[in-house]
Amino acid sequence: MTPYDAELRAAGLDPEALLAQVRLALAEDLPGEDVTSVATIAPDAHGTAVFGAREAGVVAGLGVAALVFHEVMGDTVKVTDRVPDGTRVEPGDVVMRVSGPTRGLLTAERTALNYASHLSGIATATAAWVTALEGTRARVLDTRKTLPTFRALQKYAVRCGGGVNHRFSLSDRAMVKDNHVVAAGGVVPAYRAVREAYPDLRVEVEVTDLDQLVELLDVGCTEILLDNMDSPTMARAVEITAGRATLEASGGLTFERAREVAETGVDFISVGALTHSVKVFDLGLDLG
Repeated sequence: MTPYDAELRAAGLDPEALLAQVRLALAEDLPGEDVTSVATIAPDAHGTAVFGAREAGVVAGLGVAALVFHEVMGDTVKVTDRVPDGTRVEPGDVVMRVSGPTRGLLTAERTALNYASHLSGIATATAAWVTALEGTRARVLDTRKTLPTFRALQKYAVRCGGGVNHRFSLSDRAMVKDNHVVAAGGVVPAYRAVREAYPDLRVEVEVTDLDQLVELLDVGCTEILLDNMDSPTMARAVEITAGRATLEASGGLTFERAREVAETGVDFISVGALTHSVKVFDLGLDLG
């Protein structure tokens, strides 16, 4: 039990699983002791460290960073002035202050920054896509292209940036991709096979042309992914669908094309880059 359990649970995160992950992360840095801090800092020294934004963006993961400090220093640490995850910040803004034993502050520094900088990078990238899609019906969607063991955190950061989560696992929704279609003998046989095996489960099917789209609409498929289509073809897909299914655009979509794709009328634009290759957000920690 930590002081952050209720907050993390409300954010859709598992406090026990996250604490176990934090402990593994700290163990990478602490197979022994923090020799530099032990050598240079008096054991009774106390201080305050300031987390500051060094660029404009959206912060996420500050609660995880606070959990890192608590794991290192226990109840001797005090966290103040923490802005809520999802807050837009500017260079120079203070996003959190942490007070406690100085050795502990510096021991926890890098692990805390690694979490907050990475997750803030995802939130910032997602927010940029959300802004680019403003005024259209399209919403930005993440994928399963996440770092192993980081999926819950990365998808949380997408939510902080205003994005929408796709499925979390291979079990919570069926996603019929091209290889499934080949194995089943077509989009309709694949769709029907999933529907028969799991009648109560959501099913989304990937199509690569308009003929496959029409086949699926005719058998009642209500979630369809348009894979690697150009914008005119997507616009035609929207026209053909006429609201009978939600349409997700996917495959090689760049930020430069975001607005163009959204204006075709698709419901979702999925962006693997939000989690698999995002630039970290520049956060720094300085002793005050």
